[in-house]
Amino acid sequence: AALLTLPLLRRYRRRTDNHEQDPILYDIDRVREQCVFTTHTPVESGHDKFSYDLAGRLLGDAIEIDQLKLLGGDDRLNMTRLALNLSGYVNGVASRHAETASRMFPGYHIRAITNGVHVPTWAHPGFARLYQTMFPNWGHEPERLTCADQLDDEAVWEAHQGAKQELLATIAQTTDVAMDPSIPLIGFARRMTGYKRPDLLFEDIEQLRVVNRQFPFQIVIAGKAHPRDDNGKRIIQQIHNHIAALRGEIPIAFLPNYEMSLGRALVAGADIWLNTPMPPLEASGTSGMKAAVNGVLNFSVLDGWWIEACIEGVTGWSIGGDGGKSHARELYDKLGREILPLYYNDRARWIWMMKQAISKVASYFNSQRMMRRYASEAYLR
Repeated sequence: AALLTLPLLRRYRRRTDNHEQDPILYDIDRVREQCVFTTHTPVESGHDKFSYDLAGRLLGDAIEIDQLKLLGGDDRLNMTRLALNLSGYVNGVASRHAETASRMFPGYHIRAITNGVHVPTWAHPGFARLYQTMFPNWGHEPERLTCADQLDDEAVWEAHQGAKQELLATIAQTTDVAMDPSIPLIGFARRMTGYKRPDLLFEDIEQLRVVNRQFPFQIVIAGKAHPRDDNGKRIIQQIHNHIAALRGEIPIAFLPNYEMSLGRALVAGADIWLNTPMPPLEASGTSGMKAAVNGVLNFSVLDGWWIEACIEGVTGWSIGGDGGKSHARELYDKLGREILPLYYNDRARWIWMMKQAISKVASYFNSQRMMRRYASEAYLR
C-alpha cells in the first residue's frame, strides 16, 4: 500500500529540478496531508524490503530511483520507511505498540489507536440474546455493555455453557477427543509462529502434570503457520507430540483448518483464553477482545492491548508482571494457585469476573470506538 503514494508524488512534482538546494523533486508535504499510515507487527518479517533493481524493473518511470532512495532507504526499498516518510499521521495499534514502533523508527511521531473488534460479529447467539434483552441497540452502541455487571449470574452462566457445549461437540466431531463440560477449558488459537510462543504452555510437561493432578483442566488449540514459516510448522508438530505424550492424562485437541467460523466457536466456548507472545512483539492482538465479548477470561502476557485491559483478578490475569519469574513458571503458578482453584471453588466470583470482562473490555475494545478515533484523530484532522 505504500506504493499508493507514488501517483500522489507525481501529481505534486515541483517545478524546479534544482538538486543542490533541495534533493527531493516532489512536494512531499502535499502528499503527507493526504496519507495516514498504521504500522503493525513489530517483527522484522513484518516490514518488507526489496532491492532497487527489482523496484526499478517493476515501477518503470513511476518515480526516479534516486528519489525513491531518499524516501525508502539507501540500500533497499523499505516499505515501512517509505510510508513513514510520506504520511502526515502515523499510528500503532496499541499504546505499547506505539512505544515499540517509536524505538524501532526513531525520529517519527507515532501515535496510538488501540484496535477493537466488531462486537455483534463475535458475540455468541446466547450472549447476543441476553444483551438484546437488557441493552437494546447494543450492537450499534457497544458502550451500553458497561452495565453488563448487572446481568443475572445464572443467565450469564447458561449462555456460556451453551457456547461451551457447542465447542465441545465440534471438538468431539473433528478430533474424537471427548471433553467434560464441568472441567475448565483453556483455549489458544492464533497464527503459529515463533514469537507467539504457542508451545510455552508445554515448556515444562511435568509441571503441567502437577497442576492437572490438583485441578484437572482441558486444552483446545488451533492455528496455522505461514507456508514458508518452517519454524511455525515445527511448533505445530511439537504440539502434536505433546498431545500424544499427555494422552490419557490431559484432554488436548488441536483443531485443523482454523478459520473465522471456528474462531467464533473457540472465543465463545473456552473458559480461559491464553495468549503467550514474546514481548514487546505483540502489536495488539484481538482474539482476547473477542473472548471477553463472551465473558471468557483472559490469561495473557502483558503486551499489546492486554496492558490496557488487564485488571488483575477482575478482567482476567497477567503473565509477566511478577518480577523475575520466567513466563512459563508464572503461567503454571498462577494457573495452579489462582485461576483453576477459583473456577472449582468459587463459581460466584468466576461469574462476577466474567461480567467484569464484558462490562470493562467489550464496552471499550470495540470497532465503533476504534473508528471514531481514526475518524476524529487521523482522517478528519
